[in-house]
Amino acid sequence: MNAGAPTLSLFGLLREDLACVFERDPAARHWLEVLLTYPGLHATLMHRISHGLWRRGWRFAARWLSYATRMFTQIDIHPGACIGRRFFIDHGCGVVIGETAVIGNDVTLYHGVTLGGVSWNPGKRHPTLCDGVMVGAGAKILGPVVVGAEVRVGANSVVIQDIPARMTVVGIPGRVVLPDNARRQPQQGIDLDHHLMPDPVGKAVSALLDRIDQLERTLAMMREGQRAESEALVQRSVAEASSRKRLDS
Repeated sequence: MNAGAPTLSLFGLLREDLACVFERDPAARHWLEVLLTYPGLHATLMHRISHGLWRRGWRFAARWLSYATRMFTQIDIHPGACIGRRFFIDHGCGVVIGETAVIGNDVTLYHGVTLGGVSWNPGKRHPTLCDGVMVGAGAKILGPVVVGAEVRVGANSVVIQDIPARMTVVGIPGRVVLPDNARRQPQQGIDLDHHLMPDPVGKAVSALLDRIDQLERTLAMMREGQRAESEALVQRSVAEASSRKRLDS
C-alpha cells in the first residue's frame, strides 16, 4: 500500500481516477460526462490538491479548499487524509473521511460511508484501508482499525476492529462471515457485487427452521410408536380377558 505518496503527477493521477470510473461504474458512458458530472471524481481531484497544500504547511488554504469542495460535492475529505491511486467514490453524497485516515490503491467507497474516529486525542484515530477494499453504502469504519487488502464491507455495517485480508464483513458490529477459501472470487479483480452479501441472521433462522422440522418429524415418529404400543397393549389385554372368561366358563 502506497497511500499518501503517489508517484504520478496530478494529471497522471486524474487520468487513472477517470479511467477507474469506467471499470467500476457501468453507468459511465463518456469521459467528458464523467469529468463534468461525477462529484466523487471532483472531490478526489480537489483532495489531491488540498492534500498537497496540507503537506507543504499551507493548512488554512487546504482547509478552505476542502470546505469549498464539500459545499459543491457533499463529500467531506479532510486534507490530511492520505489517499492512494485509482480511488473511486460512487454517487458520493454523505461520504466523510477523517484527518488521519489512510486509503490504499484501487479502493471503492459508496455513498454514506464514514471513515471516522472514536477519540478526541491527537494522533492516529481514523481507519486504514489497504489496497482493493470495497465499502458498501452507509457503512461506518470507526477508530484506528486496519481493514486488510480486498476486504468487502457490507452496506450499513459498522466496523470497529481490524479485519484480515480478503474477508467479507457485515452487520453491527461488523462480523467476518466468510473464510478466505470460501469467499467468492471476482472474475475481473475488483468485486463490486456488494448486494450479494451473505446473511448470517437469515442463515441462523433457516438452520433453526430446519431443526424445528427435524424435531417435529421425530416427535411424530415417537407418537406413532406410542400409539402402536398402546394398541398392542389393548389387544393383549382384550385377549387375556377373553382367555380368562373361557377358562372360567
